[in-house]
Order: sequence, then structure tokens, then C-alpha cells
Amino acid sequence: MSSGKKIWLDGKLIDYDKAQIHVLTHALHYGTAVFEGIRSYNTDNGPAIFRLDDHIKRLYNSAKAYFMYFEYNRAEIKQASIDMVEVNNLEECYIRIIAFYGYGKLGVNPLPNKVTIAIAVLNWSENIKKEKKDEGIDTIVSSWIKTDARSIPTHAKGVANYANSALARIEALKHGADEAIMINSNGFVVEASAENIFFVKNDILYTPPISTGALEGITRDTVIEIANQNKIPINIENISRDELYYFDEAFLTGTASEIIPISKIDHRIIGNGKIGPLTKEILKYYEQIVRGKSNKNKSWLTYLK
Repeated sequence: MSSGKKIWLDGKLIDYDKAQIHVLTHALHYGTAVFEGIRSYNTDNGPAIFRLDDHIKRLYNSAKAYFMYFEYNRAEIKQASIDMVEVNNLEECYIRIIAFYGYGKLGVNPLPNKVTIAIAVLNWSENIKKEKKDEGIDTIVSSWIKTDARSIPTHAKGVANYANSALARIEALKHGADEAIMINSNGFVVEASAENIFFVKNDILYTPPISTGALEGITRDTVIEIANQNKIPINIENISRDELYYFDEAFLTGTASEIIPISKIDHRIIGNGKIGPLTKEILKYYEQIVRGKSNKNKSWLTYLK
């Protein structure tokens, strides 16, 4: 994973190697940070950032859950994100915004500490190989239960949530799979370790509701909008573990991962074991939108120039 030359840190451009924080930073010890991952795509009209306003809105909503005060307004963070892509001369990249309680008092209470915001841009190296994205990935149902809103604000994109995800992903990799599917304490499917999840049966699209503890994903919302615009029936409803094996198709969605078909769940082949026709159709619409080749949802693209 290669990075840009500059990182935006509290309003200043810092050399990549010099963008450092103190070892006693509060967020490092207690997970008191929120973040966003955003994509910039190359289009016929130059680089364009996908759904930047929606990502920034979610960042501020996440901050609200942790009582974070930002010294910068949404317009300033938006402009800083655009500037970072331009300054680093990356037409196609992944943008990571993180806000965290910084160095000060080390106790569990983060409120005495200043909130720092950093923005970095990266050439994202895929954590799932290209051939897997074409053919489908192997998944297992994790033994780790997904944390729910009784424990932590699951609708906030907080770094603490991802300790749970990391354990599930490690478990999947140790079992020879590519990704883990997570179940909540009520026995319902939530999402994968770092992506939302969709299923197809009889040409109907299914996805769990966010009430299960799933993140209200931007790519998830994009797929739902694609379905509605193209008259693809979609049901947002609870799905139990034992239903997983009987769908015709399954796929994951996320900003970093985009849309990834699933070929196996717990060593059971899904459909014909390859990307399904409806998954392929949705992926086609998605690619057209993010590349600026669709007349629909043009407001989702923020062009640099």
C-alpha cells in the first residue's frame, strides 16, 4: 500500500514520514477515535471523489456519539479532502479521515483531551486478489459475536468497533477463508468483518437491517439505490444463519472492497460458486456511477477540477 507525500494534520500539510503522534495518545489506549474511508475515481472528466458529502456527514454523526468537538466545519474538511488528492497528485486513491482524542490525560475519560483530525490518501492495495473478486471469495461464519448497540454505538464508525472485526477476520484467515460473516447475539446475520452483505434468491435482493448492528454503509446505500432505480426487488429483513447456505447469490459491499461476490459460506457452494447474474448487473451499474458514465446520481461525484 503506497501513500501520498503529504498528510493533512489539524490544518497543516505534514510530510508523510513526519506525521506522528505521541505514544500516550488517548485513542491509541482506549479506541476513542472515529474515521471514514472514501474513494476517488478516475473519470473522463478527471478525478472525482465518490459520495464525499455523505462520508463527511457520517463522520460528524460518529463524532457526536463520542462527544467529539471538531475545530473544523464540514466545508473545511471537505475542501481539505479535495486538496489532499490534488496535492498528492493521485487521480485514483483511497482517502482516510480519522478524528481522535489526542495526548493529554490518560484516564478512561477522553473529554479533557483535544480532538485531532488527520487526512491521508493512499493507493489502496487490495486485501482480496482480483481473481477472487471476479470468481467469488470463500467465507466462514465467525465464532465471534458482533457487538451491538447495547455495548457500543454500532452506527458510529468508531475504531473500537473494529477490534471485534479484526478478531473475526483473523479467524477466517486462520481457517483458510478470505472473510468472516458475523452474527449478532440474537442469531441474525449482521455483516462481514469490514463490509455489508447482500443475498439473492429468485431474483430478489436481500440485506440485513441496520437494527442488527450493521454499519449504515455508503456502498450499501448505493446498492439499495441502484436496486430501486432499476426496479430490482429488495427486502431488508432479518436473516438467520441457517438461511445463509440456500441463497442463489451473495456479495459484500464496502468503500475499500467495492462489490465482492461470495462463492462459498462455511465450505458450502453458493449458487454455481461464481459471481451471479444479478451481482454482475449491480456491479455494472456501480462501476458506471463511480466512473461518471451514468446519467443517474451525478451529484454523488465531487470533481476535483
